[in-house]
Amino acid sequence: MRPTLRRGSTGKDSIRRRGPQGRGFRRTLAFLFATLMVAATFWAPGSPAGAEAGPEAGADRAVAAPKITYDKYSLMVDGKRVLLWSGEFHYFRLPSQALWRDTLERIKAAGFNGVSLYFHWGYHSPKQGVYDFTGVRDVDRLLRMTEELGLYVVARPGPYINAETTGGGLPAWLKNVPGRARSSDPGYTAAYREWLDRINPIIVRHQATRGGSVIAYNAENEYAVNTDRAYMADISARARAAGIDVPITHNQCCDAADWTTDWSTGQGAVDILGVDDYPQAFNCPDPRTWGTWGTGVTERRSREAPVYAAEYQAGAIDLNDAGYEKCRELTGPDYMKVYYKSNLVTSGATMFGYYMAYGGTSWGWLPQPNDVYTSYDYGAAITENRQLTTKYDEFKRQGLFLTTAAPLTKTDPASAPASSNAAVHTEARANPDTGTQVVLVRHADRTTDADESATLTWTAPDGSYTVPVRVKGRDAKLLLAGYDMGGQRLAVSTSELLTHTESGGRDVAVLYGKEGTQGTTVLRYATRPTVKVLSGSVQTSYANGNLTLGYDHQGLARVLISDGGRRPLLLLLGTDAEAAKFWRADDVLVRGTSLVRSAKGQSTIHLRADLAKAGDVEVFAPARGLTLNGKRITARRTPSGSLLAHAAGPKAVRLPELTRWRSAEGAPEAKPGFDDSRWTVADKTTTVSPIKPKTLPVLYADDYGYHHGHVWYRGRFTSDGQEKTVDLNAITGRKGIYQVWLNGRYLGSAAGGVQADAGDASTPPNPDPGPGHFTIPSGLLKAGQPATLAVLVGNMGHNDDWTAEDVRQKQPRGLVGASVGDAAITWKIQGARATDPVRGPLNNGGLIGERLGWTLPGYSDRTWRPAQSTITPGSSWLRTTFNLDLPKDQDVPLTLRFPQGSGKYRVILFLNGWNMGQYLSTGPQRDFALPAGILRERGRNTLALAVIAEENATIGKPTLVPVANHRGGAR
Repeated sequence: MRPTLRRGSTGKDSIRRRGPQGRGFRRTLAFLFATLMVAATFWAPGSPAGAEAGPEAGADRAVAAPKITYDKYSLMVDGKRVLLWSGEFHYFRLPSQALWRDTLERIKAAGFNGVSLYFHWGYHSPKQGVYDFTGVRDVDRLLRMTEELGLYVVARPGPYINAETTGGGLPAWLKNVPGRARSSDPGYTAAYREWLDRINPIIVRHQATRGGSVIAYNAENEYAVNTDRAYMADISARARAAGIDVPITHNQCCDAADWTTDWSTGQGAVDILGVDDYPQAFNCPDPRTWGTWGTGVTERRSREAPVYAAEYQAGAIDLNDAGYEKCRELTGPDYMKVYYKSNLVTSGATMFGYYMAYGGTSWGWLPQPNDVYTSYDYGAAITENRQLTTKYDEFKRQGLFLTTAAPLTKTDPASAPASSNAAVHTEARANPDTGTQVVLVRHADRTTDADESATLTWTAPDGSYTVPVRVKGRDAKLLLAGYDMGGQRLAVSTSELLTHTESGGRDVAVLYGKEGTQGTTVLRYATRPTVKVLSGSVQTSYANGNLTLGYDHQGLARVLISDGGRRPLLLLLGTDAEAAKFWRADDVLVRGTSLVRSAKGQSTIHLRADLAKAGDVEVFAPARGLTLNGKRITARRTPSGSLLAHAAGPKAVRLPELTRWRSAEGAPEAKPGFDDSRWTVADKTTTVSPIKPKTLPVLYADDYGYHHGHVWYRGRFTSDGQEKTVDLNAITGRKGIYQVWLNGRYLGSAAGGVQADAGDASTPPNPDPGPGHFTIPSGLLKAGQPATLAVLVGNMGHNDDWTAEDVRQKQPRGLVGASVGDAAITWKIQGARATDPVRGPLNNGGLIGERLGWTLPGYSDRTWRPAQSTITPGSSWLRTTFNLDLPKDQDVPLTLRFPQGSGKYRVILFLNGWNMGQYLSTGPQRDFALPAGILRERGRNTLALAVIAEENATIGKPTLVPVANHRGGAR
């Protein structure tokens, strides 16, 4: 995900911003030292730490090794065609391994059979030659989870990923490496090969060809606006040399190919070229936007490979601070129905990657500075706090259908049924082997909200049929004809298929349509079958081998069909809403739960599921018994042949109030007498960055190895008594600030800048980024006397590298210029003390509390004073603890909510030492996710807040808020 172009535009000039981070003190130091020593065993420079970890290390697993092949229609696993329906998931945006499985189970339950996984170079590498694949960075474990759950993986290791993350996934230390990133320049080549040599071996052993889950390998990311064929060729060659033997893919973006329109030939070619498409753009404040950036039809890029919708829009960046619910509405079910279904039939795509299935949290310093804030909810089908939405329901309706109907893996354009109404558009594809047709029915004008009716004259494989259809506003249908539905023959239907299963010698099928519309389904039988309407209103007739059922989509009708020369069929006819209540786990259908994670067993079905409230659970299986989350529940047989049981809901939970806040000064570095003897001397006169400083020495934070969070500067000079202002320039990234003290006196703050205009693009350069001119109070400086200037600069993250230009990727952070009259200033700089070995390189910056462990549970704050709600300009810290005792068999996601305060300030939130994001009093986000695993659900938690105020301000009292309460949850 990244910037994009208007469809049909060419060249870089057309790029639009896409919118698209005491004893207690001795104990703390001892803890930090111990963890750093442990980390040293994982971070040996030059060795792929963690890459060899795990039971599979160094050897292929003894399993069958299928071949992954493809043709122009689809991927194939040992010759069996696969329609890949995958959703994007960022493990690095969910710092809790326990919740990785939870989220993957939710993705699978929505009908997805795959996930797309970016691998974040900078997340694993705090400095060159050092790599960490442990803990929340253990991608080997992540891939084992996908295997256990039966999900295919499209592995996307970059090296560049964008993803609205700091540096676009490139490590910050790369800014000090000579040579243009995303090119064949020697410096960058050595760096990215180092990364690939660490991540590729992990991916290799998890390939589907070795019994794993990885079905495709994506080289680089949206490289079409760039020009280096040799670079692309080397990535693929390195992958093959490492043992990658699944198809290599690439996601081409935005019709912006400057150097080639066909990546399937020539140097740098890939096996399967995919296309990224974001037809709704990112105009979240106007959710009625429709197709701003095109029709959303994925284009075929090769005659020999499948059509691949590598990144298809499934959410949006909140560029205008409208809130992610508006982004969810912008890309909601009506958009999904029309665009996803139209794309399937018009393009014939059989490989899909939806961005995002789950967005998550840009915790710590993960965010890119220009497009996102802490939450990366993205308006996705699964919210940041792992809750399911109406978008999830639509994904499930489409995903279960597409992964059920096997003929859709191989189709060609076909003649569509004739529509009696020009306002109702029809389009069709057919499987050349089975003759099965899939027909798209939608409005000719996609933007209309009107209802339209038509009669379809349908020449289907089993005969000619005339059937009525009705299309409500902003809707589309995918209808089947000539389809072998298990042991049944579906001739035609104006209801959409959800899924079907075979269980206990009978078929169970679910068909649905929008509430209030008419449905017609025709099934083929050699002789008149016995039809019993168990519930609902359904009219039936039989003639010439056709059993015709007529009904309105209202509630859920049940029809039992037997004899007729086929095995029995339980046909369930419902509305969109009723279809969304069904879950499929293997061959078991379930309804009545909030989520189904698995259903195993024969005589007894062992169901793992979540429930938001007490109610009936229905399981369509021939079993005699039922367990729910390991406990047997009483079930009875229904006339439908299903098992029905009443299940208890979750218990109510009580949360503690956050009280007993204590506070400490947060800026002792501003005082003239502060001991900075161990700080780094800032005296460099040259820099790798193509952006040169306004004054010397070079004060760029990255040049001194301080890449993330805040950086302190202390400058010393001798005053001549004539200085009037402190004049500074600082680059922080969008919404960043810096603060200034002179001889301990707070002079104020200023907004940090960027080096270039036009949305951080490379040209034209900005000659005066982030200016700040601070008046020196009369009498503060005396002639011939020493003076101390202290500056605290925030870093909002590093630029992406969309255009592969050094001036963008190597844009500095920190002070760019500094002068106090004509004084000669000597400088020292201090940032993060060391990389946190547990939480990684993006967790801590250079604030005193981060350097001294004030964020950690083991630190003693007994000497701190009671906190006040009113704060003065500058920096301060607040701490408290709270205890939780949430039920073990319940999932209760919590957020920390900041009420509206007064004044301009920002708060960095630490939970048990983990930096969970940044609250801006002027920003759109007030709720911050506290994920289980980081949050101790049964135990003591420590909350630390670093408060940076630009003026006198009042902080609202934060509270713990339950997002949901479900009985169940991931194991």
